[in-house]
Amino acid sequence: MSLYEQHLDKNAANYASLSPVSFVERSAEVFADLPAVVHGARRHTWAQTRERSARLAAALRAAGVGRGTTVSVMLPNTPEMVEAHYAVPALGAVLNTLNTRLDAPLLAWQMNHCEASVLITDREFSPVMARALELLAREHGRKLLVIDVLDSEYTGPGERVGTLEYEAWLAAHPPLPRLEGPVDEWDAIAISYTSGTTGDPKGVVTHHRGAYLNAVCNAATWTMPHFPKYLWTLPMFHCNGWCFPWTVAMLGGTHVCLRRVDAAAILQAMREHGVDHYCAAPIVHSLIINAPAELRTGITQQVRGMVAGAAPPASMIEGMAQIGFDITHVYGLTEVYGPASVAVKRNSWAAESLGEQTRLNGRQGVRYALQEGMTVLDPETLAEVPADGQTMGEIMFRGNIVMKGYLKNLAATDKAFEGGWFHTGDLAVLEPDRYVKIKDRSKDIIISGGENISSIEVEDALYRHPAVMACAVVARPDPKWGETPVAYVETKPGSSVSAAELVAHCKTLLAGYKVPREVRFEPIPKTSTGKIQKFELRQRAQGPSEPGSR
Repeated sequence: MSLYEQHLDKNAANYASLSPVSFVERSAEVFADLPAVVHGARRHTWAQTRERSARLAAALRAAGVGRGTTVSVMLPNTPEMVEAHYAVPALGAVLNTLNTRLDAPLLAWQMNHCEASVLITDREFSPVMARALELLAREHGRKLLVIDVLDSEYTGPGERVGTLEYEAWLAAHPPLPRLEGPVDEWDAIAISYTSGTTGDPKGVVTHHRGAYLNAVCNAATWTMPHFPKYLWTLPMFHCNGWCFPWTVAMLGGTHVCLRRVDAAAILQAMREHGVDHYCAAPIVHSLIINAPAELRTGITQQVRGMVAGAAPPASMIEGMAQIGFDITHVYGLTEVYGPASVAVKRNSWAAESLGEQTRLNGRQGVRYALQEGMTVLDPETLAEVPADGQTMGEIMFRGNIVMKGYLKNLAATDKAFEGGWFHTGDLAVLEPDRYVKIKDRSKDIIISGGENISSIEVEDALYRHPAVMACAVVARPDPKWGETPVAYVETKPGSSVSAAELVAHCKTLLAGYKVPREVRFEPIPKTSTGKIQKFELRQRAQGPSEPGSR
């Protein structure tokens, strides 16, 4: 035994399991009177938010929820969603945030797969949840305790589907004296489901330690000050809001809730509440760029946005700079708690042209400070590729900000962690400064006449046309070339452009074999977080254009 192991054991005075729940207790203790949540006419301080969360925890405990119990929630970005992120982990229970755009069969499948015992659901979603609960009982024999949230800011249709009403339920239970968190920081904190584009979705299980560390990384990555005013444009159901429910708690900030995302509501909230931070997919940032300039009147504070995506269009990054919004580009996946790498801005970049700054900021960058490893490896040999900006490999992560694994799916877990790294499936290069740059998803590379075409590169060219609002490029089978690129395009309101004009535009920016062979002006399917669903477009590309496309 080492000298430093003698009579130097862990005890309650010198060791605690890491859990983001502790951030809530601290802010309630030291920032009790400061605003924690803004939602329409509702205002909660940190003392009130902590008390409400502790009442929810007490109510859940009385219902039998404890360590390892799954609590599903079907909620928009409201105070109740914030409270669920604080109360459920405090019991050692596991939070399952349901995607509000899913259909009833998939919702039922997920709640059964994670063996949920409680559901908290907003009245807006009662039609789909009533059907999901019916399927859950009939096909899986599972009945849940269901609590209805009657949000004062929602005035649309919807009937109650549960036996309890949220506010009355909280009022009936005195708050727990403390939000404790788990005994073991390796305990699961949440289960989030992947999109399931190739079969059943996978249940990504994350732990308290990772959530704590990624919440800290968010603040460090963004150099966030105390008391940020954070606008919820990113759905909290998506990777637990990239861990920002806990980051905001750590900094004693204000959650500015938003039930629905549109440019007018976003900009109004920024003006009214002095919002200085928000996160969103590229398409949401594009909504802001393309909104009428008068909607930004009165926003005098510096607004900082975080964008994540395999490759946000250069035109989006450039456009945000032109309207004065400071954008930080991050990258990650559900399996790494949302973002786990960042294009760290170096001081020297400020001297570069706007175009070069856009290129530098458009990279996926380097690992978060508390993530132990991120690099580009040959997926077969697991050897690191040369840092030459040319040799392609697969982005891989390792460290504390990586999931526990996939629930009830040992084969997928083992495959994802093969060789001691988490395999992302994203193809990239390592540039000379060791910043990572994605080239494509492995399944999105188009192989035409033996040449690899990055769909992202073609999309970036299309986005540089002023009429293009959204676009996606996928492979279409071709008897001669094997595959050729086909582009799907949505134009900006009031803009008009022909397929021939877009092809000509691309020819000025791309090698001839990379230029789309066809341009289809059709609606582009997207997830609730703004991600384009290319698997649908690949299926669509097998057939002719939709009627009315040009």
